[in-house]
Amino acid sequence: MSDKKNGIDKGLIRDLANILNETDLTEIEVEQDDLRIRVSRAGTTQYVQAPIAAPAYAPAAAAAPVAAAAPAAQDNKNAVTAPMVGTIYLSPAPGARAFVEVGATVKEGQTLLIIEAMKTMNQIPSPRSGKVTEILVNDAQPVEYGQPLVVIE
Repeated sequence: MSDKKNGIDKGLIRDLANILNETDLTEIEVEQDDLRIRVSRAGTTQYVQAPIAAPAYAPAAAAAPVAAAAPAAQDNKNAVTAPMVGTIYLSPAPGARAFVEVGATVKEGQTLLIIEAMKTMNQIPSPRSGKVTEILVNDAQPVEYGQPLVVIE
């Protein structure tokens, strides 16, 4: 049974903090109904009003240095970025062929990779058609929200 006070599920927050520790991520965010919870290692507590006027709560899990800046590819306007925090998988199953490779032509909506978040496999579709010029992540690598994943020209 989880601790709830004022509609905030403290057990969920503890679970999210444990996921941060297990995966060495710096931040994780979940949204459930009209409540959005962000847990971060940034060392500060941040309260954010959700767009639908519901309370959002973002406690700090533990103080830790912020990750180093990403490579220059992050500035590439053609980069497809991570829509969530999780673990990236480049193929549908271990040992299977990757969804895309450098040089491949992709169509809008085609699956580029999978991000596992909270034991759910989320297919990440291509936002546009084009040619894959770079894959900026490795298989089974943790990724942050907004991190560049693939460059499509």
